[in-house]
Amino acid sequence: MYYVTMTDKFMSGWGAAAGKTNKLVIECSTYAQAQQIERAARTRSEMKYVNIRTSKPYYGSHVLTSRKTYEDMGGMWVEYADLGD
Repeated sequence: MYYVTMTDKFMSGWGAAAGKTNKLVIECSTYAQAQQIERAARTRSEMKYVNIRTSKPYYGSHVLTSRKTYEDMGGMWVEYADLGD
C-alpha cells in the first residue's frame, strides 16, 4: 500500500477542524496510482506538504484526518494519469 498525505490549508482551522490542521490521506494500491494523486495534489494551491509514504500515517489529536481510497477519488484527481509519463 501507498499513502499520499497532504495538508488542506483551506479546510484547516475552521468547521470540524477548528483549531486543528486538516490532513487528507489517500490510500493507493500501486505506486503509479500514488504518483497520479501526488501530481494532481501539487496542482491545487490549497494542498501543502504533499508526500507519498509506505507506512500508514497516524496523527495526534491536533489533526483532523480525512481518509479516502484511490477508488473514492474522481475528477481532476484521476485526470492527471498521463502527466509526466
